Amino acid sequence: MIRHLVLFKLNEGVERDDQRVVAGVQAFEKLGQAIPDLRFWECAWNISDRPIAYDFAINSAVEDAAALQRYLDHPAHQAGVAQWREFATWVIADYPF
Repeated sequence: MIRHLVLFKLNEGVERDDQRVVAGVQAFEKLGQAIPDLRFWECAWNISDRPIAYDFAINSAVEDAAALQRYLDHPAHQAGVAQWREFATWVIADYPF
């Protein structure tokens, strides 16, 4: 299994209630059911107010590297990523567990 973690930081001046952000969150919330290769899926807003904290997180798991690539290439994933590019930056970590 591979864990796929993504941490998002909203761009300066962008708030959670921005319509683009709301739509982006909704798109990611639907991915867990839309992509068969996902074995685990959760996403949520960060509750920490520490200065180094990111704003939104995705925690997911896939079976192997091939499944991860299929997830990354999936049209629903690509559409969500395109939305988030408009208002956030992110970091990722993929590791076996």
